[in-house]
Amino acid sequence: MFALQVVTETVIDTVDALSDAAQAVPVVDTARQAAESVASTPNLTPIEFFFEGGPLMWPILFCSIVALAIAIERFIALRRAGIDTREFMDTVRQVLRQNRVQEAVDFCDETDAPVARILKAGILKHNRSKAEIREAIEDAGHLEIPKLERYLSALATCATIAPLLGLLGTVSGMIRAFAVIEHKEGQVTPGDVAGGINNALITTAAGLSVAIPTLVVYNYFVTRVENMVFELEVSSSELVDLLTRHKGEREI
Repeated sequence: MFALQVVTETVIDTVDALSDAAQAVPVVDTARQAAESVASTPNLTPIEFFFEGGPLMWPILFCSIVALAIAIERFIALRRAGIDTREFMDTVRQVLRQNRVQEAVDFCDETDAPVARILKAGILKHNRSKAEIREAIEDAGHLEIPKLERYLSALATCATIAPLLGLLGTVSGMIRAFAVIEHKEGQVTPGDVAGGINNALITTAAGLSVAIPTLVVYNYFVTRVENMVFELEVSSSELVDLLTRHKGEREI
């Protein structure tokens, strides 16, 4: 959100500065001409459009590739890690109530999911105190939760850097426009500075086009991981209560 606000404010401030520097030059018409040039880009191929944006389009492209790769990897990983926790806990609860501890351990081994590995750590300590069981579950959780959050920080970095790279492209394009005005001592036409503004608008649009969907995907994954962690905590608490409740009545 801060990066998007900075981009907007910078573009507005720079256009105002150009208007003062060029004096009699119709900079508003120049900006409109550049915007119309971008709007007419369907005549350009994607490769031509890419090179119109200048060298900063390369790091923006890199951010988009990294973000896409992480999004695909996380979608597949979280899909595999997600199971019906209620159904899994019902099975574990039923088996443990029949004192079939080894069968519960085997069932956890057959289930490739974080909740299964965490509960297995607790089940293996079934004959220990409540504190030791809880500690074993927490230790297993400390290993599993980072796996769920893997690469999310990199995804957030891409969402943050992309609009900043677009902002850098905006500044670079405006510098070019100012350089043209200075070189011609203010006697310029809209077409003379349109190239720099066109470059600025393309990089800004590219940066935002990468940042917006990346931020949406990042928030989706963060929410999904938080829900999975909550389910792990609930299941772990149920297991601790199950293993420690009425020990005198159950011989495990």
